[in-house]
Amino acid sequence: MKPTPSKTHHHFPLPSSSFPTGFVLGGLHVGVKKKAGVPDLAVILSTSEHPTSAAACFTRNAFKAAPVLVSDHVIKMNGGYARAVVVNSGCANAVTGKQGLDDAWAMVMATDALLPSKSSEFEQETLVMSTGVIGQNLPISKIVAGIQSQATNEATCVLGSDFSAWERAAQAFMTTDTFPKLRARTFSIGGVEYRLAGMDKGAGMIHPNMGPAGTTFSSGPKQLHATLLGCIMTDAAVSPRSLQSALTYAVDRSFNSISVDGDMSTNDSIYVLANGAASNGVIIDEETDKEAYEVFKRELTDFAADLAKLVVRDGEGATKFVTVTVKNAPSYKDAHNIASRISTSALVKTALYGEDANWGRILAATGSVPLQPSSSGAEPPVIDPTKVNVTFIPSDGTSPLPVLVNGEPEKVDEVRAKEILSLEDFEVTVDLGMEGEGEAQYWTCDFSYEYVRINGDYRS
Repeated sequence: MKPTPSKTHHHFPLPSSSFPTGFVLGGLHVGVKKKAGVPDLAVILSTSEHPTSAAACFTRNAFKAAPVLVSDHVIKMNGGYARAVVVNSGCANAVTGKQGLDDAWAMVMATDALLPSKSSEFEQETLVMSTGVIGQNLPISKIVAGIQSQATNEATCVLGSDFSAWERAAQAFMTTDTFPKLRARTFSIGGVEYRLAGMDKGAGMIHPNMGPAGTTFSSGPKQLHATLLGCIMTDAAVSPRSLQSALTYAVDRSFNSISVDGDMSTNDSIYVLANGAASNGVIIDEETDKEAYEVFKRELTDFAADLAKLVVRDGEGATKFVTVTVKNAPSYKDAHNIASRISTSALVKTALYGEDANWGRILAATGSVPLQPSSSGAEPPVIDPTKVNVTFIPSDGTSPLPVLVNGEPEKVDEVRAKEILSLEDFEVTVDLGMEGEGEAQYWTCDFSYEYVRINGDYRS
């Protein structure tokens, strides 16, 4: 049995200037998790004098957790504004009925009380997240007491704006994660420098399918564990409608393009807060300044992809980080659907673990996905097997290995194939050879014995 490699993709300490201004945050232990001292509660506050826009994408699972329902309500009622986020790990507060909703609202109201000045315009200004085991109630008295301990006049307050505060908050997101997932970057629009920083968590029950706040979804239930959570902060000023539009686009090309095990959570949520602390009064909006909006959307998408890849790299039991690229499809959606199917195939993922260039499994997964009908209502296009190419691309800069060319199998050098598949990172490219410029990427990992061990005794 191959051992799981150590997860080495940690962040490095960053100067405080790397992080967006106008935010304070931190993480603390309140007793949701049994192990003493392990952070299990994060509090994030915007202290900016400017209005803070908020956007979210939520799970499409029919069994939406109480935090999802409550946060969606807050965003809708406020017209896309919120100034705080509170997160607990160790308990998902999902499938918990009325008590779960009451507990989520209690977290919101306790965090609202920490804001430096209460807005007269909005009744609630906090979004909430929870992650952990489904079907269990929160130890809400411990959580509320922990939130209350973060009042700025309390000696127990750990909120700050330096690297350690951001790292401690990221640690509080973790469940089966092996490292905190934290990133920061700067970007410029029109000569003004802005900052993005964020954190996410997830290692198992990862196959997000999230949509924008304020939308009604339905899907089959998945009652397992874990979840994908992410929170991104920026000191740019972005109108609520444009922040939501940019996030929806970014999530489709990042968090909705990863898979560890093909299971959608009840709690999957990505939030963005834009507090305008560095804006100098300039508000980014897709209708009033399309060029500035496109720059922001691109930066947010790239940043979200960086965070999403960390989740796959930390996949439960994963030994491989695999990029699946599908190109020359009729549309982006077709390419995305096929890349998703390849990335979730248990047969493909076990072959990747075994370092077996079994490209027939990739083709089988590709051919099982029906293509989308055209907008004109004509019959959907059909894949022509004689035009399909499959290639393994190593990450070390050495030559790619074609295994299928125009539907004809190549005489594969099995030794070379083994060399590529033994790498921790590599890419599988499927070129459909069809009319159209649809191209999409998915990021996935392999299935190992360790994945089964972790999930076989998760609750025990």
